[in-house]
Amino acid sequence: MKFALITGASSGIGAEYVRQLARKGHNIIAVSNQREQCEQITTELSAAYGIQAVALYADLSLPDAAEQIYAFCEQQGAEVDIFISNAGVLHFGRFVNTTDEYVDFITALHCTTPMKLCRRFGEDMCRRGEGRILIMSSMTAWTPFPTMSLYGSTKVALKSFAQSLWYEFRESGVSVTTVFPGAVDTPLYNLSQSKRRLFRSLGVMMSAETLARRGLRAMFRGCRTCTPGLFTKIASFACYLLPAHALLPVMKIPAIRRILQRI
Repeated sequence: MKFALITGASSGIGAEYVRQLARKGHNIIAVSNQREQCEQITTELSAAYGIQAVALYADLSLPDAAEQIYAFCEQQGAEVDIFISNAGVLHFGRFVNTTDEYVDFITALHCTTPMKLCRRFGEDMCRRGEGRILIMSSMTAWTPFPTMSLYGSTKVALKSFAQSLWYEFRESGVSVTTVFPGAVDTPLYNLSQSKRRLFRSLGVMMSAETLARRGLRAMFRGCRTCTPGLFTKIASFACYLLPAHALLPVMKIPAIRRILQRI
């Protein structure tokens, strides 16, 4: 039986991917390190849409996470024809204040485990001659962002990795879509409701529902990349054009320097 497997599936963008795929009639394997939330959403979707929705608890920062997830799918007889790599955390802070443990954590969560999952599920998809992979990168992949060096560098790695896979897999009938979102209204941002509404109305921030809808549309069309939202497109293009040293004058602004000294 065919399934769509989504990581980071219990909240935010991942939960929207799960809901919208379930609405389209896809069976779901929802992977998350939040057991109760994940079980709740799969139970609700199974009842609402008559699909099979399975909650799988997994910590993607562990070295054997990919192996455990793949083994679970084999045991369930689940053929993963859609893989959405969405799990992630947003990190701000000076790199010298980041612990070695956190470097290991975010690198495994954003890069190592998703790459291993793409290798395993991608091999199966290529052998069958069909399948879809969607990888969540970020607007930060297009230029250096001070105080987001660790987060941004992992998103750069995903950008390069996913686009390389697109070239490798396309002859096998497997699509690979990379999504480059900007700010998204999810629990990752510690903002008041009033600020969330303001940023959404200005187009600076996008709802998780809208982002997931646009990401899925790009994936089903077989698009190589997706940069959702006019503001994000403009900002990403500006980041792409500006040389890295253009950030130096910005970092000398007193208010910015004070912020950098506090984190």
